[in-house]
Amino acid sequence: MTQPKFAPIAAEDEVRPAYRLAPPAPWRAGRPADLVPGAPATIAGGGVPGPDQGYALRLAELFAPRLVLAAGEHGSDVLAAAVAIALRRASSYGRAPVGADLELALELYGLLGDAPEDLVARRGTVLAGAGHDYARRRSIVASIPETTLRMSPAAVREARAGWRELLGA
Repeated sequence: MTQPKFAPIAAEDEVRPAYRLAPPAPWRAGRPADLVPGAPATIAGGGVPGPDQGYALRLAELFAPRLVLAAGEHGSDVLAAAVAIALRRASSYGRAPVGADLELALELYGLLGDAPEDLVARRGTVLAGAGHDYARRRSIVASIPETTLRMSPAAVREARAGWRELLGA
């Protein structure tokens, strides 16, 4: 607030003139992680960006005790593939992952129980090593049709008899 001229104040206590700042320079997206407006948000093999994707890892921890694994299957491989599928589903809706995304991913491979024998055999080869191989996770995610990702977990559970169509196999 400025001081009126008639107020009795010492010269050193007077309000100093304001600094004049130059207007800011225009901003351009030039850093490697910047999303350029109008450009496609995906890079071949790079996945799909979405908000708060790390939350899917927390959801995976909550589903871990419910997994029904066959002999030779590792929970880390299964959950890594399921998280990748859940993230694709969530980002296709433009939102953060929720429990239904991860539940759908686990139901696709019958990892929450009641899986047919041939599906268990198939998932043993498809999901093996997915926890350590990014390219494998990306190929698993890319093989699932968009129509499957739009289904609810309950619908996937009911349609599990036709699992080959659900998984794009």
